[in-house]
Amino acid sequence: MSLAITIELGDADLQHFIGAMQRAQNEAKHLTPQQVTEAASKLLVDGHKVKLPHFIAERLSKLDSMIAMANDEGFALPEEDRQHVLACLTYFANPQDIIPDNVPVLGFLDDAIMIELCVRELQHEIEAYEDFVHYRKEEAAAHGVDPATLKTQRHEWAEARRVELIERMRKRRGQSYQSSGGWKPVLFTFRG
Repeated sequence: MSLAITIELGDADLQHFIGAMQRAQNEAKHLTPQQVTEAASKLLVDGHKVKLPHFIAERLSKLDSMIAMANDEGFALPEEDRQHVLACLTYFANPQDIIPDNVPVLGFLDDAIMIELCVRELQHEIEAYEDFVHYRKEEAAAHGVDPATLKTQRHEWAEARRVELIERMRKRRGQSYQSSGGWKPVLFTFRG
C-alpha cells in the first residue's frame, strides 16, 4: 500500500525555509567553494545509503546536477552565476538542517524541499547546463571518446548551438514556404 500526500507551502512556510537558507549561508561564509560542494555531495552519498521515497530521490538527482554545474570547468560558469549556485548549495553544507537526516523516511524531506526551491531559483542555469552536458555527450560520441575526457569549452558549445539554431530556422522557414515555391523576401529587402 502506498500513500500519496500533497504538500502546499504558503508564504509563511517558505519564509521558514528562506530563513534556514540565510542562516546556512551565514554559517558557511568561512567555507571554500570546494568545501560547499563536497558537503552537498556528502548528502548525496548519505541519501544512497538509505531507501528514500521517490519524491526525495528525484530531488537528490537535481542536487547532483547543481553540484556538477558548479564544478564543471568545461562549462565555465561565470563567477557571478557560480556564486548563485554555491549560495543555494550552502544549505546542504550545514549539518543542522530543519529535519535531521537520520530521521527515517522524513529526514531528507527538508532537503528535497530546499532542492526544489533552489531548482526554481536556478531554472535557467540548470537548463543551460543540461543543454551543454547533452551537447558534450553528443560530441564525445561523435569523436569516440569518454565525455569526461572531452574538454569542450562553453564558447565551442555556444557556436555549435548557434549553427544548430540557424539550421533549424532555415529548415522551418523552408518547410513553411514550400507550397509557394520557396522563401523569398517580399516586404523587406536589403541592397548593400
